[in-house]
Amino acid sequence: MIIYNKFIPFKGFKAMNLFGIIFAREQLNEIDINHEKIHTAQMKDLLFIGFYIWYLIEWIWNLFEYRNFIEAYKHISFEKEAYAQQDNKYYLSYRDHFEFMIY
Repeated sequence: MIIYNKFIPFKGFKAMNLFGIIFAREQLNEIDINHEKIHTAQMKDLLFIGFYIWYLIEWIWNLFEYRNFIEAYKHISFEKEAYAQQDNKYYLSYRDHFEFMIY
């Protein structure tokens, strides 16, 4: 499900996935939607709440390392997997559980 609105996600981001529901500021293309579907698969791997805890911890860790909010975001393993595979529309059909860990 995609909910288009002007409040979520934060400005500068196109979409945000909350518990498998995609919030977007603008129309999403197939690549954007695939990126968010990869996040949904990651969330399922970690029973949703575990995803958010891991995501936050990794972002904080990266923030200390890179000292930049955007760089910290780009180096989160969940984002690395999603960006690396967002162009591959078949990725979710063969993706292994916890695949983000190799990133």
